[in-house]
Amino acid sequence: MLAAYKGTTSISLVREALYGATQRGLDISLALQQARIDPQLLSSTNARVCASAFSRLWVALSDMLDDEFFAIDSHPLRRGSFRLMCHATIGCESLEQALRRILAFLRLGLDDLYGELHLDGDTASIIIHDHGVERRLFSYGTWLILVHGLLCWLGNRRIPLQALSFRSPRPDDDSDYRMRFCEHIEFAAPVTRVCFDACFLNLKVAQTPESLATFLRDSPASLLVKYRNDASLSAQIRQRLRNHTPENWPALDEVANQLSMSSSTLQRRLQAEGISYQGLKDNLRRDMAINFLGQSDLTVCEVAAQAGFQETSAFHRAFKKWTGVSPGAYRRSSTDASNQSLTQSAS
Repeated sequence: MLAAYKGTTSISLVREALYGATQRGLDISLALQQARIDPQLLSSTNARVCASAFSRLWVALSDMLDDEFFAIDSHPLRRGSFRLMCHATIGCESLEQALRRILAFLRLGLDDLYGELHLDGDTASIIIHDHGVERRLFSYGTWLILVHGLLCWLGNRRIPLQALSFRSPRPDDDSDYRMRFCEHIEFAAPVTRVCFDACFLNLKVAQTPESLATFLRDSPASLLVKYRNDASLSAQIRQRLRNHTPENWPALDEVANQLSMSSSTLQRRLQAEGISYQGLKDNLRRDMAINFLGQSDLTVCEVAAQAGFQETSAFHRAFKKWTGVSPGAYRRSSTDASNQSLTQSAS
């Protein structure tokens, strides 16, 4: 089950990723096809796609736009820029030296956003400057994924973020940002800033030119999935649940006991993270179903059972509510897009 679960991405982030290409009047249908994302999902408020689909979309749009930054910035981050940035940092002695080199590289490559490292005692912070113009939340988030993701890989560990503020207002669904970065996020803030323990900057770069080849082959998937925020209580519980089949998931009281806290404390802490225990289980079922449908040969009935549904009809209703389409339609669209992509590649 662990191998099948890689998380999902909200359709709102998919729309944000497509925004630059749409504004330029480009045909986004090919990018969606290569990503194996059903265009019908774009009009569904609560739909989600598997993390691998969003990774494929990133690659497809980078190729289409010749821009690895989704045409967010007024200056494109040309295809191959991330590879060069990785090569520029692989020989650094420390993560501080690598981070400063990353910031310098992106300042050369982009016009609208740039980062500045500040050290204050035990706290390190990166301020993302925007020339006084508030940018889309997706702009700041994508920039931070590139910087934080690469720094984590260079140190061969996730660097936990203590606090994060964005100039942009809070979106309707901020779960993707909390899942990727940290729980403590302030929106509509005076400045966009991320803070972390300065001790991590003293770490040695743990990667080598040999390991870089594998990292580049797996990017951007490794940036999106591997270094997500696993420190939150909800993430810890999700990890526990993934070790069991849904029919064996423990009750809330049992989870609270395992975590050495009362049920009321567990409920209160989850509520502070914007979710309930039941909601957490429902979201995990949803992500499992999306991943199974997109990446396995299981029948819809078997996927329903794997996701913990005793009745296939109940699974159909739940999946339609989650994504806006039926499980069969979701699978057919993914399969059709995959086949079309393979046919075009062969020709």
